Amino acid sequence: MVQTVRRNSSGVRRQTRAQGRAGQVRKARAHTAGFLDRTMNALPFTEDQWHRFFTVLILAAALGVIVLVARMSGLTALAERQVAEIAANAGFKVVNIDVRGTQRMNPARAYEKALAAQESSMVLLDLAALREDILRLSWVADARVSRQLPDTLVIDIVERQPHAVLRRGDRLVLIDMDGVELEPVAASEIGDLMVVQGPGAQGRVRDLEKLLDAAPALRPQIRAAEWVGNRRWNLTFVTGQQLFLPEGKELSAASLISFARADGVHRLIGGEVVRFDMRNAPRTYLQVPGRADRELDMQQGSES
Repeated sequence: MVQTVRRNSSGVRRQTRAQGRAGQVRKARAHTAGFLDRTMNALPFTEDQWHRFFTVLILAAALGVIVLVARMSGLTALAERQVAEIAANAGFKVVNIDVRGTQRMNPARAYEKALAAQESSMVLLDLAALREDILRLSWVADARVSRQLPDTLVIDIVERQPHAVLRRGDRLVLIDMDGVELEPVAASEIGDLMVVQGPGAQGRVRDLEKLLDAAPALRPQIRAAEWVGNRRWNLTFVTGQQLFLPEGKELSAASLISFARADGVHRLIGGEVVRFDMRNAPRTYLQVPGRADRELDMQQGSES
């Protein structure tokens, strides 16, 4: 009896197709890997930087999974501690503190605020709380606190600008335009800064600047200003002469303009008069040592 052997031709064809697909997959993978290698080589990063990037990426993904699971199970606090420990062990903890933007301020003041964060995990670092703490420093007008992975805490500071010197008895203090006290200063270090004094003068610095803007030519000649009775200013020139201004913003500005015009005509600053009293504007009373007080009408800058 003759037996007929049937060959499974369809199986051979399937095997051939499978081998063909496998070859195509290998080629595609090789092409993709080659493309990724070329792309990575073209970018301006070293192999070590790429390694650190992928380490951060993997760590971030793992931390995300942990936090998600913790939130679903109600174990958020425990998860945060675990995340912080994992991050710290991976090198993501504060090792370096970089304070930027300080010119007159001692940067050690900011370092002191940030030292408590040293060796802390980058994950649990409360940037907002640290920023609020730094903002309490007298010289700091604004601040930004940020992480620079893996181990650096960056503190960018915007300093206040000293604008005047506040006199309190024998004590001199630098203040900014808003009257914020910055630090004590010696009389020899004042330079060209104006000295302000009198109860309430500290909060009137901006008002004083607006007043002086009415007569900008006089501004370099004014050395000090005293806020009197919480209602008006006495100005002292670099010559030591004094100008008593009247009450009221508009009237005091008008009087200052009149004085500037008269000074342009009569050269009052540097002359023999030691005090110009304009409290009864538009008339001005002149005090000259050794003589009776004289009266000068300087309304609109004209001579009487």
